[in-house]
Amino acid sequence: MLMRTDAFREFDRLAQQVITGTWSRPATMPMDAYREGEEFVVAFDLPGVSPEAIELSVERNVLTVKAERRPATGGDKVEMQVAERPLGVFSRQLFLGDALDADRIDASYDAGVLTLRIPVAEKAKPRRIEVATGARAPRQINA
Repeated sequence: MLMRTDAFREFDRLAQQVITGTWSRPATMPMDAYREGEEFVVAFDLPGVSPEAIELSVERNVLTVKAERRPATGGDKVEMQVAERPLGVFSRQLFLGDALDADRIDASYDAGVLTLRIPVAEKAKPRRIEVATGARAPRQINA
């Protein structure tokens, strides 16, 4: 599994900071990725995001995760004193290699963590190949 990077993400962030005058840290979507048996597991930290505000899509082996965190306060009379939690739309893309089965991704969301389980494709799993000798007697070899 490889992460797809956006070369202009940092440039866009810096331009936005210059335009708006806000020099806060950038909004992030931290993740862990690891293999567990016959599947890859990817966990994204999305605290404060409603499950309805999460969008997952796969196109040509590129998995896109989008989530939106909206302000917790909704009234016009609210005067923010401290606003350090990033708001807005977060997006992250992962390139899923041919060894993963992008058609069978399982997604769950619990306690602010989005967990994706991506099975290893059958064609990528080790298998036995028969080798014939001169007398055409098949012999098993581990691949």
